[in-house]
Amino acid sequence: MPVVRGCNLPDDLLYDVENNIWYKDLGDGTVRAGMTAVAVAMAGQLVAFTPKKPGRRVDAGKSCATIESGKWVGPAKIAFSGEVVAANDTLVGTPAAANEDPYDKGWMVVVKPDDWAAAKPNLVPGSEVGPKYETKMAADGFSGCA
Repeated sequence: MPVVRGCNLPDDLLYDVENNIWYKDLGDGTVRAGMTAVAVAMAGQLVAFTPKKPGRRVDAGKSCATIESGKWVGPAKIAFSGEVVAANDTLVGTPAAANEDPYDKGWMVVVKPDDWAAAKPNLVPGSEVGPKYETKMAADGFSGCA
C-alpha cells in the first residue's frame, strides 16, 4: 500500500487524484466511491455529509455528495456518469466516520456507471498512485496526514 506523507492509499482501489476520490469495483456492475485519506485530512473533522439519493443520476465531474467540515464545504465530484444505487446512511448520521476510516466505514455512495469500461482507464490504480499524490500534495502545499 502506498503511503504518501503519512496518508494511506490502498492498492486495491482506483483513484481520481485531482478530486481526492477513491473507487472500488464491486464486481456486480456497481462502483463504491469515497474520500481518500488525503481528502479527509485536508478537510479536517467532518460535520455533515449529504449524498445524492439512490435513484438519482450523477454526471461526470459533478457532485455525488456535499461534504462539510469546520474548514470546508463543497462537492465530492464523481469521475463518471451513472446512477446512485446506495448512499452511506451511517456517514449521514456520523460524518466523522470518514475521518476515522475513509476506506471502509467512510464510503459515500455506490454508483452504477453508464460506461465503467470507458471511465476506468482515466483513474489511477493504487499501485501507481504514490508519485501522483506526492506531486499533488506538493502543489497544494499539503504536508500530509497526521
